[in-house]
Amino acid sequence: MLTPRITRGAVGGIFAGQGANLIPGSVMTGDPKWLYIGIAMAVIGVLLIVLGVRRGARSRD
Repeated sequence: MLTPRITRGAVGGIFAGQGANLIPGSVMTGDPKWLYIGIAMAVIGVLLIVLGVRRGARSRD
């Protein structure tokens, strides 16, 4: 199921935006720790999406 993977990537993007001080209004805003956590989550989410799509294509063959 791709929904959790897409959600993980989107949340990672939000965390990174807050950590980079691009999205105001949170205790995470401007904290570099959340930038790094967000980037890691977004990358993992994208990798999981790619792997899921590849597996789905292989199982259809």
